[in-house]
Amino acid sequence: MKSDAATMARIYLSEGDMSIDQVLTGLRRAGAIKGVTVYRGIAGYGLSGRVHEAHLLDLSLDLPLVVEFFDTPEQVQAILQALQGQMDLSQVVTWPVHHSISPNAE
Repeated sequence: MKSDAATMARIYLSEGDMSIDQVLTGLRRAGAIKGVTVYRGIAGYGLSGRVHEAHLLDLSLDLPLVVEFFDTPEQVQAILQALQGQMDLSQVVTWPVHHSISPNAE
């Protein structure tokens, strides 16, 4: 198994802040990322401290979203800079990871 250095990036959003389509389109245009995962939270709060949560009786459109992807450190940095130029991403975290590739991955 081959292991490469990579950087994981996680962008924290709220459904009410911007369209997830805008972020995904920006990621596709910014670089050749192999894949992106979007998580929708069932509850959370941000800088305001106001809790947003899903209930069975209503449809909240202001739940937390997490967009996650990884690539080489240089590629992640370039992509995040390009995205920041297109939209205001106020909560982004990155950390180093090791990406393992199985010889039978294809």
